[in-house]
Formats: sequence, C-alpha cells, structure tokens
Amino acid sequence: MKALALLVVLGVGLIAIAALLGGRPAAIGGGVALLAQLWAVTLLRPKMRAPNPEFMARWLGGMGIRFVALGALMVWSVTHPASLPVLPAALSYLGVLLPLLFLETRFLR
Repeated sequence: MKALALLVVLGVGLIAIAALLGGRPAAIGGGVALLAQLWAVTLLRPKMRAPNPEFMARWLGGMGIRFVALGALMVWSVTHPASLPVLPAALSYLGVLLPLLFLETRFLR
C-alpha cells in the first residue's frame, strides 16, 4: 500500500510540473498517464511471483491499458482540438508515464 501511495504522490508531482509547463491540457494528459499506470501496477502486482505465463499475461494487460489510454487521449485530442490540444496532452502523457515506468520495479515490491 505504501508503494501505491508513493506512486500517486510522485505522479501528482509530475502532473503539477506538467501543468505548470503546459496548462490544463498537459494536466489532463498527465492525469490519464497516472491513471493508466496505477491500473497497470494494480493488475500486475498480485502475480509478481506467479509462473511466467500468468505473469506475462498480466504484464501484457498492463501494456495494453497504457496503449488504450494513449489512444483514447489522442482520439479525444484530435476530434476536440479546441478543448484538448494534441501536443501538450501527448507530451505530458509521455512526460508523466516514462518516469513512472522507469520506477515501476520499485512500486511492485
């Protein structure tokens, strides 16, 4: 539980930085990234010590969650450019998700 709380705190900090740099669209993109990462980590965590096929199925599910989240963000950005500009949303999604991915092993312990 501590690890997930740390993930949320770090994610919110990254979202705050993104929002300062890119405004509301960047905050939305970062928020989508944090939600996708939280969902992927909670999906994978119960099977960390499971046999390889079970672990890989959960890992692939987490990658699918991140991909679908990015796809949904991009579809919304392209179809509603006035409410959510594509560039700030996409860059903040990556800017928040990549540091969280690099630290994912810390959150899965």
